[in-house]
Amino acid sequence: MNQHSAESPDPTRAHENRRQVLYWRLLARLFDGDEQPALESASVAIVDDLGLPAALLDPAVSVDTIVQRFPELAADLRDLMAGPSGEEAPSGDPAPAGRVAAAEVRRAALVSKLLLNVFATGSGNVTATQLARWQSDAGWFEQALGLDPGQLRGGRPGGSGVGTEPGNGELAGVLAGIEGDLVRRMQLREVLGNSALASKLTPSMSLIEQLLRDKHNLSGVALANAKALIRRFVDEVAEVLRTQVQQTTVGTIDRSVPPKRVFRNLDLERTIWKNLTNWSPEDQRLYVDRLYYRHTARRTTPARLIVVVDQSGSMVDAMVNCTILASIFAGLPKVDVHLVAYDTRALDLTPWVHDPFEVLLRTRLGGGTDGTAALTLVRPKIAEPRNTVLVWISDYYEANPQGVFDGLAAAHRSGVRVIPVGSVSSGGQQSVNPWFRQRFKDLGAPVLSGHIRKLVFELKNFLS
Repeated sequence: MNQHSAESPDPTRAHENRRQVLYWRLLARLFDGDEQPALESASVAIVDDLGLPAALLDPAVSVDTIVQRFPELAADLRDLMAGPSGEEAPSGDPAPAGRVAAAEVRRAALVSKLLLNVFATGSGNVTATQLARWQSDAGWFEQALGLDPGQLRGGRPGGSGVGTEPGNGELAGVLAGIEGDLVRRMQLREVLGNSALASKLTPSMSLIEQLLRDKHNLSGVALANAKALIRRFVDEVAEVLRTQVQQTTVGTIDRSVPPKRVFRNLDLERTIWKNLTNWSPEDQRLYVDRLYYRHTARRTTPARLIVVVDQSGSMVDAMVNCTILASIFAGLPKVDVHLVAYDTRALDLTPWVHDPFEVLLRTRLGGGTDGTAALTLVRPKIAEPRNTVLVWISDYYEANPQGVFDGLAAAHRSGVRVIPVGSVSSGGQQSVNPWFRQRFKDLGAPVLSGHIRKLVFELKNFLS
């Protein structure tokens, strides 16, 4: 037996022990804010030995601050948790076990920083600066998962919805819950009354929900700052949604109108195909005795799009997203858009449909849910059923479920394209009453649930 190998410590085992120390320290800090001296001192020694900054262990230091001071760590943080953590040697062969184990210790230190900053939010009041810092840290956490900043939390510029990895949907709900709790712990009215503090707020869905709930209790400077935040958020989300709606062609081809015989309408492929029998092998030429043209005339009757949104407290995400989406479609030619919001009463918001900001200021979140009130407003708007699409967004926990379903089923049978939507949140998180879900499925109009891109796709199909 080799005497040297028997007495030498196993480097792989040593690295594994150090990695476990870092994760035990993380768990201790997540479940108990008090420091554990032994774990803290051991972690400091490990981080120092790795050549990493001690600030990685301080939850009071933001990830942005770490990256500003040590810019080389930015690349390490991105995609940190997106895939396999093992290394390969330059030749493509697996790296030595010791080097892989050492890399895992470094990875554990970085992962611990992200998890601690995002999930250990403490208790007590929260300032605007603290909320903005958490949102930035959450953005780095999302990048570590291989997503864009804001993608899990939803409704943020650059976000395109929950990623495809299993569990991301549940994680999105957790992050939204943490953000919502931070917003509720803010002294929001006092912050809004101070323009300097209000300017530090980063608009988010949780913040907008709080502003919409509290807008009637605000006045003066506080109200002006609240409106400015809502406007910023609306503009940011609108930019994202507008990109998804771009290049929507409105109107189906009207084949009852003969195609105009001009060069730009010439269907060259069809013309060649139809005249192939006139090919002359001797002359090596195709003799064309008939030209074929494309139909380009489109229907001139505007498609009527009726959007009905449940504005009860649980549907704020849908209210914001669909209000903005309705305004974008309202800006397209030959689309006649109507917008109705309801809880126990219904409100026709069509006069303001081009301005989602004004619509949101007129909404009143909360209360019960009675869709029959909305049906009363909707029925007179259905003049040409086969030229109408009715988008109904709700969780469908209704005071009168049978009455609401019967009304929507009647519209469906009349020829209206009924699109029941159970979720249009950016994160795709929304429960749907299973009673409604089954009945809509039996009707042949299954509930659309998930990311708002699905609704955009369905509307573009109808309007094109």
